[in-house]
Amino acid sequence: MNFLLKAAAYIFHPLFMPLLGVIFYYGVTPRFLQPEIIYSHLMVVAIVTIAIPLVLFFLLKNFGVISSIHLRDVRERKLPLMIQCILLLLLLKFVFHPYDHLALYYFFLGVLFTTLTALILVFFKFKVSLHQMAVAGVSMFIIMISIHFEINLIAWMAFACIANGLVMSSRLHTKSHTVPELIIGFIIGAFPQLLLVSNWL
Repeated sequence: MNFLLKAAAYIFHPLFMPLLGVIFYYGVTPRFLQPEIIYSHLMVVAIVTIAIPLVLFFLLKNFGVISSIHLRDVRERKLPLMIQCILLLLLLKFVFHPYDHLALYYFFLGVLFTTLTALILVFFKFKVSLHQMAVAGVSMFIIMISIHFEINLIAWMAFACIANGLVMSSRLHTKSHTVPELIIGFIIGAFPQLLLVSNWL
């Protein structure tokens, strides 16, 4: 159990969640999309949301701006979250347009609002759980996709619930976060997706 809880923090890392949301959308959407477009979008999202942040994290660590990729100190979160906001804006500007990819556009807009909220909380010295907000955001997106396309995704929704529970248990087990930090993380991860869904549902 100890191994599972620690592994959950890596499996459901916030950097992986945007790509997971895109993979899930393309995997279940009934819309016909050219495979070349899907692969190119997946590659771009992987580079922008995973590869570039990882390179920048290691640069920031080498320059002593952050101590580790886990960002345990709330003060270390400011610059990485700012960078993440810029990268998300680039995706919204150049990759996902509302007239071509409506659901994914608002998914990433929701992720941007969530990231901005986490950044604002940093200025109040509140260390919200980035893991919890990322998993909650994707979970809400899965539910909205099920409603939008009228397809049965009960198994995936059940898995999302388990993932949220695992992440919460993992962060408590490792003493990385308190219960309020996890609850706030869940709220600011799920609420923007719920708030924006009326634009594409």
